[in-house]
Amino acid sequence: MLKTHYCGELRKENVGETVTLAGWVNRRRDHGGLIFIDLRDRDGIAQVVFNPEITAECHQIASEFRSEYVVQITGEVALRPQGTENPELATGDIEVIARQAKILNTSKTPPFYINEEVDVDENVRLKYRYLDLRRQRMKNNLMLRHRIIKFMRDFLDARGFVEIETPMLIKSTPEGARDYLVPARLHPGKFYALPQSPQQLKQLLMVGGLEKYYQIARCFRDEDTRADRQPEFTQLDLEMSFVDEEDILRLLEELFISMIETVKPEIKLAKPFPRFTFAEVMERFGSDKPDLRFGMELKDLSGIAAQTSFGIFTSAINAGGKVKGICVPGCAGYSRGQLEELNQLARSCGAGGLVTIAISAAAAGIEALTSEMIKSAAAKFINIEQIKAMAQRLEAKPGDLLLIVAGDAKMTNATLGELRKQLGQRLKLIDPKSFAFAFILDFPMFEYDRKTGALSTMHHPFTAIKDEDLPLLDTAPEKVRGKSYDFVCNGTELCSGSIRIHNAEMQRKIFRILGYKNEEIEERFGHLLEAFEYGAPPHGGVAPGIDRIVMLLTGEESIRDVVAFPKNQNAVDMMLNAPEVVSEAQLSELHIRIKEDTKELT
Repeated sequence: MLKTHYCGELRKENVGETVTLAGWVNRRRDHGGLIFIDLRDRDGIAQVVFNPEITAECHQIASEFRSEYVVQITGEVALRPQGTENPELATGDIEVIARQAKILNTSKTPPFYINEEVDVDENVRLKYRYLDLRRQRMKNNLMLRHRIIKFMRDFLDARGFVEIETPMLIKSTPEGARDYLVPARLHPGKFYALPQSPQQLKQLLMVGGLEKYYQIARCFRDEDTRADRQPEFTQLDLEMSFVDEEDILRLLEELFISMIETVKPEIKLAKPFPRFTFAEVMERFGSDKPDLRFGMELKDLSGIAAQTSFGIFTSAINAGGKVKGICVPGCAGYSRGQLEELNQLARSCGAGGLVTIAISAAAAGIEALTSEMIKSAAAKFINIEQIKAMAQRLEAKPGDLLLIVAGDAKMTNATLGELRKQLGQRLKLIDPKSFAFAFILDFPMFEYDRKTGALSTMHHPFTAIKDEDLPLLDTAPEKVRGKSYDFVCNGTELCSGSIRIHNAEMQRKIFRILGYKNEEIEERFGHLLEAFEYGAPPHGGVAPGIDRIVMLLTGEESIRDVVAFPKNQNAVDMMLNAPEVVSEAQLSELHIRIKEDTKELT
């Protein structure tokens, strides 16, 4: 090794030792005689002092140092002079008195500051990602990612899980997004697909008798990018045989509680993790991934609204819909412009509009409200007693603002759920240091596509049906619930999982309900169905997204900041300039030709 110690590990206990350090020049300060260098490596920073009275040659070499030069230094660890200690550094009590120095490599001036946390255009950061990774924030993120993955491996190994790799070149199967396809040179006209997840493969491992499998799995989905999504991502993929839902939820809860208490003990963690049904969270929070760190829950006002003369309310109720609302604390003084902004947000979610009722802060209480203390365009259609009843139902106080939406239940919940989320952030109702995990259970097995009317699965077609709902499968599939579950935290979905179908005939039946013809079922899933006919055990699993977990625990707003080499928002690798055109010779080998006029492949 070219070093005896990492820069960040030196302490008072090392005083008097001769050490050799190697790293990058983080900062250089020339004080006329003495030269001070902050030397940086992966582990931290150590101050090095070059004194011409100790060694003139070494001092001369240090005078040539510049930011980001790669250097090697040998010297003696000493206490810093009293009053010059730096409490912000772990090594702030000591310094290294240089005896020898060597420049291992020079550096051009970087395109952005590495030794300061300043805002840099993301595309510039991604183009020079190898420089961005030197910044302390990025190093911290990737080191935490390493510790999380190591903890997961150790945790599962101690519980009898076996780590097994699955192929990257597989068959295209429906997983919920577009596949990335890979042309097969040896089989012209045929394609492999990159796995969206190892779903069928891990089920086949259960048929193979492995019983407890896991993998830090690379997955690929051709879908639009966003802050918490990348074309390629990493998940902890695991599957277990002879289990029910409770076994998997208990394992997941134990894993996350012990992991966070080990790698991020400063986090405020509410435990045990609460459990909600899908129907309950949609009714209370308007989202299947609710942020539970604040209140502002949705409440049903239909019973009160039906007694009003407000046509918007009564029409929605008569059509089988609902009238629901939320109470926004302390916002009765919102301006017309602010209210219109909320109205436009509601419209963007599909609502016809937003009814607002502002309650004067001057009121002595809700029971004491008078018409003069209410500000609402709908007040002429809703009498004061009805407004009081709505305010009480929403647990409002003087100074609060009521937001009410009328329409079909799905739209109403979604609209108020989005308003709740946006206002929770704007009003700073969320403690950023708090983490609220939860399990969401009893999802519908199927849902109808609003545009096509076709039936699809809410999770995936390999999900088992709840036993009590099996009689509904032939008569009312939209009412059937699956043995599926989501794991959420702070408004982010970390993973989905389910107990799987392990019976070939039941799996065929689900495929037929989804509209697959028998020939298509055999062509696309015959391998899985045949495997089920050879004694497949009951099994289930889950797959938490590691990128999202690290994003939450680091407080980053994008998973691009917790991935070493991500794509940008347009799915472009700025550093490698990918995707890129390939040569005619490569295309010819793959029996692919590009139509120049349309840029289409043939």
